[in-house]
Amino acid sequence: MSHVFPRNIATPPPTAVGAEGCYLIDANGKRYFDGSGGAAVSCLGHGDPEIIRAVQDQAQRLAFAHTGFFTTDPAEELADLLIKHAPGDLDRVYFVSGGSEATEAAMKLARQYHLERGEPQRRHVIARRQSYHGNTLGALAAGGNQWRRAQFQPILIDITHIAPCYEYAERPEGESSFDYGQRVAQELEDEILRLGSDTVMAFLAEPVVGATLGAVPAVEGYFKRIREICDQYGVLLILDEVMCGMGRTGHLFACDGDDVAPDILCIAKGLGAGYQPIGAMLCTRKIYDTIAEGSGYFQHGHTYIGHPVACAAALAVTRAILDRGLVPRVQTLGRALKGALEDRFGNHPHVGDIRGRGLFLGMELVADRAGKTPLPPDRKTAARFKAAAFEAGLVCYPMGGTRDGVQGDHVLLAPPFIMTHDHIGEITDKLDTALRQVT
Repeated sequence: MSHVFPRNIATPPPTAVGAEGCYLIDANGKRYFDGSGGAAVSCLGHGDPEIIRAVQDQAQRLAFAHTGFFTTDPAEELADLLIKHAPGDLDRVYFVSGGSEATEAAMKLARQYHLERGEPQRRHVIARRQSYHGNTLGALAAGGNQWRRAQFQPILIDITHIAPCYEYAERPEGESSFDYGQRVAQELEDEILRLGSDTVMAFLAEPVVGATLGAVPAVEGYFKRIREICDQYGVLLILDEVMCGMGRTGHLFACDGDDVAPDILCIAKGLGAGYQPIGAMLCTRKIYDTIAEGSGYFQHGHTYIGHPVACAAALAVTRAILDRGLVPRVQTLGRALKGALEDRFGNHPHVGDIRGRGLFLGMELVADRAGKTPLPPDRKTAARFKAAAFEAGLVCYPMGGTRDGVQGDHVLLAPPFIMTHDHIGEITDKLDTALRQVT
């Protein structure tokens, strides 16, 4: 009998005993293509000798040094490398252990920044419906994932939400993509004015929405208008690239795809590629200097922030992404995989939309393709699709509630950057097998 507390008590998972390249292997020897990188984590696949060696070398040299007393070489080198390639005026890196921690740190930094500037009335965060920013209470409050929020709603802080930029389902016929983007971006200004223009501290959004919407990028011009509104009202723009960052969309930082730079940026998942748990919050020099010239102390921290072994792993991962030319490779493979999905499922009666950037792709499942009608929630299509794909030997990331937290289903794909064109047929075949079973 296991004493492990599993995620799904009703369906305990099989035991993973090994992995190599793009595949995970269970105790029975069955191989599974890791088509979602777990949760967009394993960007370099499994068993990369260079990353493993970096972890081993650092553990032997220095396994742990608390950041209340020391900095370390891998943390310093990783911060330098990230800032060298970071967009805009991002200048400082605060290392954490995962995406939820990065979101929490970002919101707390935004609050302290305004406080130290003499604006203690700035207390509101605005985010978007159908978003996901993490599972700790602050991050969960910021997210718009209704299924995850529902039972914890009474203990969540009050964060207001505006519409996502979700063109497939929410742009009316006759409105151009650009006009749609400008209209939904305008909701941010409207909400700032409703709350009080000097009371909002930050707007939080994913450049490409991951788990809750299924790889939905914004339309052209949307984030530029968001940036203008934030600047106009002194609101910090926090971009959550926990899932979509670190090369996943064909840009090292996903916001480069929208030609916009944030005040605070959150990354995780692909930063450590699964070899160590790590995340990071990046902020501008202006924000850092405000704290440095004020209290001189960011009132935040966790025991394992800046962990030397985690930073060494992430440094090796980031160097591999850059030095092996994996970002342009993601662009090429992403186009090929998306094209194959469109060829196979583009006219499927139950596939309404195929979307995404790079190797961050989604398919929305529908009852009626012409009418974009969602499948009935009681069919639990996403859960059944996940089980069917897993049985076929494909790890993917389906989720229900795509449209509004109750209706809608999608399948998210985030395969390793090291996949080859030969894997594309395997992915589409196994998706087809699962789709036949659930529809």
